[in-house]
Amino acid sequence: MHRCRIFQLTPLNMVNISIKSMPLLANINKVIARRTFATSKAAATKQMTVRDALNSAMDEEMERDERVFIIGEEVAQYDGAYKVTRGLWKKYGDKRVIDTPITEMGFTGIATGAAMAGLRPICEFMTFNFAMQAIDQIINSAGKTFYMSAGRVNVPIVFRGPNGAAAGVAAQHSQCYGAWYAHCPGLKVVSPYNSEDCKGLLKAAIRDPDPVVFLENEILYGVQYTMSDQALSKDFVLPIGKAKIERPGKHVTIIAHSKAVETSLEAAKELAGKGIEAEVINLRSLRPLDFDAIAKSVSKTNHLISVEQGWPTCGIGSEILARIMESETFFHLDQPAIRITGADVPMPYAKTLEAAALPTPKDVVEAAKKLLKVK
Repeated sequence: MHRCRIFQLTPLNMVNISIKSMPLLANINKVIARRTFATSKAAATKQMTVRDALNSAMDEEMERDERVFIIGEEVAQYDGAYKVTRGLWKKYGDKRVIDTPITEMGFTGIATGAAMAGLRPICEFMTFNFAMQAIDQIINSAGKTFYMSAGRVNVPIVFRGPNGAAAGVAAQHSQCYGAWYAHCPGLKVVSPYNSEDCKGLLKAAIRDPDPVVFLENEILYGVQYTMSDQALSKDFVLPIGKAKIERPGKHVTIIAHSKAVETSLEAAKELAGKGIEAEVINLRSLRPLDFDAIAKSVSKTNHLISVEQGWPTCGIGSEILARIMESETFFHLDQPAIRITGADVPMPYAKTLEAAALPTPKDVVEAAKKLLKVK
């Protein structure tokens, strides 16, 4: 969870103020007013929450292409369980923003069939944990039809919703499905981090001719990130399958996706105070995986740490380390690579145990110090 300090002015009616102090008070109010105006103006032009970035992407693509529609539980009149589809039903109506009963297999099948017929559905799951009810439709129907039809039937559909650990929702609602879906040929799997990622990659996913699994993070929905002028444009689209260097460095490469990018950046900041410059790579896409970006970084730093919130066995980190071992990049490593993952247990409900089950910046810092033999 993000922690912040809130500063609050004492209400004036709680303080006895004499008439003589009023001119001074007026001057203070003028200064506060000027400062408030300047701060809010800067924030309004450059900041956007992940939730609003996703909403903006869908709005722009629905406006651009009448074949695009949204289907899922509470996406219309309720504006979405997490308010990601806020305002879209009022703008586009019942035919393009469709509320469904609580039946994931049913509405996922409807959406997949609509994609086969030439429409471009955005199928929202309230969480990807519930998508297990529809995994047959996602993999066997959407993921394999292009291959089984000898390339004659495309399935341009986006499966999106929150994925991975949230807060206090325990074992059945805290799973990361990145490795599950990245295992399957026929699917593209995207795991964005910040607002630019979410907007640019969701627009790309909606335009893609193949099924895309779009894994969001519930904890990040309300977080604001800086948006470049380019990202605010309706033409902004990020390519699927390309990673981004979030922080350049020369001593160790840290690879992560989704909220684990934040963990890695916090660790990199702490390491910089110790004279260690970590290069943080935001994978953005899990399938296809931008292995070239990873290999290029490792050939420079000669050390590698992968960070993810999912389980360790057959995880994204496992795949990355296996590919490195099978490639020329292996010979650039000065030390064995390290994986940092979620604990190999169902997510506990207790707050303290939940925190212990997820990677922390401290874990990453200690791993980097171990690799570089720094105390």
